[in-house]
Amino acid sequence: MATTTENNPVADAVFVMMNPGSSRPVEKTNQLISSNQVAEMTVELVPTVPDRTQYQVMRVMHYKHWRYVRVINLSDLRDPQCGSFAQRYVQLEQESGTWVHSLFSAERSVQLKRNLSRKPGAPIILAWGVSEGLNPLIERATNALAEEQGVMGLAKPGQDNKYFHPLPPLQRQKEQWVAQMLELLNA
Repeated sequence: MATTTENNPVADAVFVMMNPGSSRPVEKTNQLISSNQVAEMTVELVPTVPDRTQYQVMRVMHYKHWRYVRVINLSDLRDPQCGSFAQRYVQLEQESGTWVHSLFSAERSVQLKRNLSRKPGAPIILAWGVSEGLNPLIERATNALAEEQGVMGLAKPGQDNKYFHPLPPLQRQKEQWVAQMLELLNA
């Protein structure tokens, strides 16, 4: 059994990715939440049906002998397609005048702090992808993570704050991502 704090296991690592993608809760949940309710919500662990990206994370967990990692996202909006996701979050922010859909928003700083808690020396792994459409979200996240220790990721050469997503299109690239991530973590 993993050590627990506030009824949540202490994480061996925290992964920061784009959004929940095609992962979904096992049981139906209320997905219609107003922006003023988000910051006040209690956080509960919810069993999910994993997507292929999460299986990549599980591969890293297997090789590192990690029992528990936490995945947080640049946004809570669920969309497996980066292009349509970017359009949706921009439209939502324009219509609502807020970016509370992101755990990195000021209104959710207490939630962010709780979600970044992890074992001493445990990494925060940036894996949100390299899409230009994510730039505003990436900037907010990197600002919020600036004081954190152990922040790392597989950086795209020549690009600031762009970190390869765990699920590239080709199988060979998927295997390469896992191998390179393990090499980075073991350095």
